[in-house]
Amino acid sequence: MAVGADRSGPRVLGPDSAGTFAGFGVDVPVTLGGTAPADPDFPLPALVTGLLREQAGARSASVHLLAPDTPAQECRRLGESLAEEATGLLVLADGTNCSDERSPYPPDQRAGQLDEQIRTALADVDTDRLQALDPELCAELGVEGRAALQVLPGVVAASGGTWRGELLYSATPYGVTYHVATWTRQL
Repeated sequence: MAVGADRSGPRVLGPDSAGTFAGFGVDVPVTLGGTAPADPDFPLPALVTGLLREQAGARSASVHLLAPDTPAQECRRLGESLAEEATGLLVLADGTNCSDERSPYPPDQRAGQLDEQIRTALADVDTDRLQALDPELCAELGVEGRAALQVLPGVVAASGGTWRGELLYSATPYGVTYHVATWTRQL
């Protein structure tokens, strides 16, 4: 199961969905598990989920898409409901897209602080820090996946227990910041 943000949300894409990376310059078809024809307008979070599903050898996946402007409390409620049905959750989000001269948008001095807030929250399983992400600031600085990140506090709250985070990657190649982390519930 995956969660991401896309302007087409809210909606759920099931295992019978498929798409292609052709809109990004390479016609690489992916599926969430079925044999449906590739949708040329398949949302990026679903494309990445399909690619990772295939690489991992998973039979199927579903993707919950939120609108980028989904309120934080609604994101948290989705996380609480997903915690009951998911054995694993892939959260697809991004950092800022305006941090330096290589960025697709003019650099903004606030980007570094926002990326640090996200980086620290992911490394430390700091759900309060994620819940505190400002939707307006995130929109201004290109953090389209803010809503997906704010699903995590609900997952943790509903699952209980102690969690451990590991930041695997955090960098700004090509002017867009990406963070990769794993969160594991300790038994």
